[in-house]
Amino acid sequence: MNNLSKAVEYAWRENRASEQLFVEFEEKIPPKSLATMIDHTLLKPEANWDDMRRLCQEAKDYQFASVCVNPFWVSWCAELLAGTPIPVCSVAGFPLGASATRIKAEEAQQAVSDGAKEIDMVLNVGALKAGKFELVHNDIQRVVEAIEPAQCKVIIEACLLTDYEKVAACVIVREAGAHFVKTSTGFSTSGATIHDVSLMRRVVGTELGVKAAGGIRDYKTAIAMVNAGATRIGASAGVKILS
Repeated sequence: MNNLSKAVEYAWRENRASEQLFVEFEEKIPPKSLATMIDHTLLKPEANWDDMRRLCQEAKDYQFASVCVNPFWVSWCAELLAGTPIPVCSVAGFPLGASATRIKAEEAQQAVSDGAKEIDMVLNVGALKAGKFELVHNDIQRVVEAIEPAQCKVIIEACLLTDYEKVAACVIVREAGAHFVKTSTGFSTSGATIHDVSLMRRVVGTELGVKAAGGIRDYKTAIAMVNAGATRIGASAGVKILS
């Protein structure tokens, strides 16, 4: 058993030992504070220039954490947000995670060259489920190194994983030097859950951010995710959440 596999096994045992029933409570987070945790997202394939202009204007109006868009739109959104503190976030290997590692790294690097400050990449789900932990680690590390000093968030697509695989994914993301672990693309069978966010936070501790994404459409759900351990929310319904 190599060191990475040992780290996964240790984290799995620790997670099982510390696992407890999540008790829901609602911390009163003001909408302005919550806004700074939301990646205002538009990844629909049919999105156009008017949609992107609206997205960026809403980000400025509400002071969202970022706008998250497909790579084609990065340079234009960066222009629209120039002179503001709001960064552009983009994606790599999205939404399946099955691109060749070199292609993921180049796609991410190009997005950063175009003005992105954060990249949400999708890990290789098939490799993870097959237990190819070193391959998954290398895939993430290549992207992290390609975009430094930009931040890398890694989407594990939790809805497709067992709890053991979720723990393994979190350990690998941490060891590969990424900055966040993220629940979902929003394009698979389901999105973020309290269970998954809580598990991910237990595994990564305070070392990494946790981004909850997929199916978050109202204030109550967003707050529940934060209470479970999320430090970032990915949502296309950011304005509705704050209304």
